[in-house]
Parts: sequence; structure tokens; C-alpha cells
Amino acid sequence: SDGGAGHAPAHCSLKDHVLMVGLTLGGDRSGSQGDAEGLSSPLGRWVRPVQARVGLEDYRRLVDIEEVRAYLARENGLAIVSTTQVDGRVLSSVVNCGVLDHPITNVPCVAFVSAGGAARLGHVRRGSQVTIAIRRDWTWRSVTGPADLIGPGDLPDGIDAEALRLLLREVFQAASGAHDDFEEYDRVMANEGRVAVFVVPERILGNY
Repeated sequence: SDGGAGHAPAHCSLKDHVLMVGLTLGGDRSGSQGDAEGLSSPLGRWVRPVQARVGLEDYRRLVDIEEVRAYLARENGLAIVSTTQVDGRVLSSVVNCGVLDHPITNVPCVAFVSAGGAARLGHVRRGSQVTIAIRRDWTWRSVTGPADLIGPGDLPDGIDAEALRLLLREVFQAASGAHDDFEEYDRVMANEGRVAVFVVPERILGNY
């Protein structure tokens, strides 16, 4: 049944499922901060609900991240992701990413799916910020900020295995991904211990 154990119904979104397990995402947008107030992230950072993001600088950042959303969607979502290693050197690799609302705070973030054994995850757990760099012809954008990890070993309160399954699908689709068999996709994600990475956009740069 819809409310029982196992997979959510086919029409159920991630937000619907998380609501079913008892977490209100991001609080009430009408002004109440709701259940997101005081909730800690998987990294131990105290997250701020979207309602607390006020002021001109926050407004500009929101406008900028929406522009990045459109910019990423122009092609295939390919971008370079960089983290800092323990010795201070920068590790860079290529990922597919997109802009998606954070499942807890509702803040728009740059999100991508990472292999469970990727070195970048250890860097993030240690406190490394993440930079996403995107190039399209002669233009570029970059987004830098702290990251939250949501995966088998990084499940925050209110996100269960079923919510993670749905979340990994949503991140994949936000990054321009398409798949003929999402049940097979789910199996691969689970077997490989894949992790959703949400980069909070604290700094956005580019040549506009």
C-alpha cells in the first residue's frame, strides 16, 4: 500500500515520500520556518531554512543560481568539480550536474551523483568546499560553497532508503540524464553505494 514499507508508488515524488516519513521539507514558505529550523546537515553544519535567506545579497545569489540552472540545461550538464585534498592540492574531475532544490532546506543547489568510493567524498566530509566550473563555448560559470552528502552512509534524519532512491533519480534527471530502465538504474545506484552531493552556492562567478 502507499503508506506501507517498500517502494513508494510510481507517481510518488521524493518530496511526497519524505512527507510520508514525517519530515516537512524547508518549512512553510508563507513565513513559518517549520521543521527545518535547527536541523543539522550530514556534515554537522547547521542549515538555514530558505525563509531565513533574506537581504539583497541572498536575492542576487538566488537570481544567479537560477541563471546557472538555465546555463547548465543548455547542453548536457557536464562540469568540472574540484575539492581540496588533505595536502592542500586540488583534485578535479568531470561530472554531470544540475540545479536542484536541497531536499531538506529547499535552497537551490548544484547537485550531482558521485560514486560511493570517490576521493572527493572524503574531502567533503573533512570540510573541503566544492567548486563546480562549467564552460559553454567562450562563456563560463563557477559555483563554490560547502556541500552536503546524502547517501547510504550519510542519511540525515527524515531521509530513508526509499527517499534516497527517489533523490538519486531526481539528481540524475536534473543533470540532463535519461534512462530506459529506472529500476535497473536504482539497482546500480544501490550496488555502487552512490551518493547525492548538494553544493550550496555561496559564491557564483562567470563572464556574463
